[in-house]
Amino acid sequence: MAMAESFFDKHKSLLEQACQAVQDRGHWTPYPEIPSGKIYGENAKAEGLTAYQSSLNKAFSLQGPAVVGHVGAEVSPYNGELGIQYDAYRSNDLVAAAKHALPEWRDAGPEIRTGVCLEILERLNQRSFEIGNATMHTTGQGFAMAFQAGGPHAQDRGLEAVATAWLATSRVPADSLWNKPQGKHDPLVMSKRYHIVPKGVALVVACSTFPTWNTYPGLFASLVTGNPVIIKAHSQAVLPVAITVEVCQQVLSEAGFDPKLVMLAAEGSEVSIAQSLAVHEDVRIIDYTGGNSFGDWLSANATQAAIYKEQAGVNTILIDSISNLKRAAQNLAFSLSLYSGQMCTTPQALLIPRGGINTDEGHLSFEEVSSRICVTISKFLSDPERAAGVLGAIPNPVTIQRLSEASNLGKVVLESATCPLPGFDDAVYHTPLILSVEGADDAWQQEQFGPISFIVAVDDTDQGLALISNAVAGKGAITFGVYSTDESVLDRAEQVAIEQGVALSCNLDAGVFVNQSAAFSDFHATGNNPAANAALTDPAFVAGRFAVVQSRRHTSV
Repeated sequence: MAMAESFFDKHKSLLEQACQAVQDRGHWTPYPEIPSGKIYGENAKAEGLTAYQSSLNKAFSLQGPAVVGHVGAEVSPYNGELGIQYDAYRSNDLVAAAKHALPEWRDAGPEIRTGVCLEILERLNQRSFEIGNATMHTTGQGFAMAFQAGGPHAQDRGLEAVATAWLATSRVPADSLWNKPQGKHDPLVMSKRYHIVPKGVALVVACSTFPTWNTYPGLFASLVTGNPVIIKAHSQAVLPVAITVEVCQQVLSEAGFDPKLVMLAAEGSEVSIAQSLAVHEDVRIIDYTGGNSFGDWLSANATQAAIYKEQAGVNTILIDSISNLKRAAQNLAFSLSLYSGQMCTTPQALLIPRGGINTDEGHLSFEEVSSRICVTISKFLSDPERAAGVLGAIPNPVTIQRLSEASNLGKVVLESATCPLPGFDDAVYHTPLILSVEGADDAWQQEQFGPISFIVAVDDTDQGLALISNAVAGKGAITFGVYSTDESVLDRAEQVAIEQGVALSCNLDAGVFVNQSAAFSDFHATGNNPAANAALTDPAFVAGRFAVVQSRRHTSV
């Protein structure tokens, strides 16, 4: 336990800064996002690649209950099968092992638990290049994005969850003296104790596109509040999660705790353990990112658990008028292209008045604005090296099939092209497919996951705002953007955002993009529309993961 106590002292300054950051909501990060040898060490890049490669074509064993088999089905869209085998366990055995580990972790208290989590994050940061390679080859992201999203940006979100959970739990005093005066009689005096008590075993159902970024908030929020965590990795993206669990178990062991406080539930392409874990009576918390089908199933069946979920949505941008068309088009081109549209924050529909818009280049028709955006995308992706880094590869055949069938959803104004990925034999990237449709069309109002976007003709700005409001209310959204030189339009768009519970970005034409979300500043989702019932990582995200249990007894002054 002395080691665990030293972790809190070691990271106390970092924790104080993180707590201040989540309250100020300005720019702050302790984990540099640039994969530079000057920051992470001269040999960090090569060592990270070697570490990743050393995991291939062998078993990856972690601490867990009795092993009942081995699974592994990961395929890199860049160079084929990873060949990694992971231990498989029975769901009941996983939950039993987690329950066994819970009491000592619960009784350690928030300070010890927070210190251990901060040490885990530091060591994850040290393995960012390894995690970056693992993320790249399981998700298809280009390396720069995989490094950032899988490493420092995910760690930022994890630290934000730690700080938010610490603020929530540390504000509850360990004890108090209650002294009620009774006039001429002796006062009533009681000593009271307050215990932070976890809800139970937590399950994180990880996604295939951002296996660490979407996992760390729930993982660390649950750990700080005393709950053991089982991470059910997606069969396509196990390795980044396995590395994370390995680091967690190493630090927990060093701190004197049962390493099975964090365990991996791996599955193959035809083996599903998520359902049996989700409905287990002792699983009391579930974090889920993914499609609506399983998300709706969880809500209907895992009624014993508090569920924090993010599902499908329809992200939109309204273009009313533009002060700098060139820069706005460049910003949109990047947003629509990044990771082949496979981000939950990617805009899917651009709504433009059919009569055209005013710009710094004069009044342009709907067709001219549409053409300008498409030409800018084509120019932006004309450099194969840049296109490969921005688009990455698509690992899921279902997404590729959806793209191939999407041309009949509207008038094609920009064809999707398939191009070789530089440096990888037999690997390809897919450029965005852009379709022109009418506002009344149904296609743009359904999530079309992948590099598929719509330019939507609307009667005017009022109709555009009404359509967006209805789409968010019915289907949900994580992001909403607007371009306008009219302050009244911006105000009305903000009112729609408030009423429908969706984050708004206005007039982005520089180095910030609508599909980016900055930890310690941006709340990711709001929990107030069908796309997500929780926000990363506001106080409500941690409050339901613990209870305060008090005891009291009479005492003398």
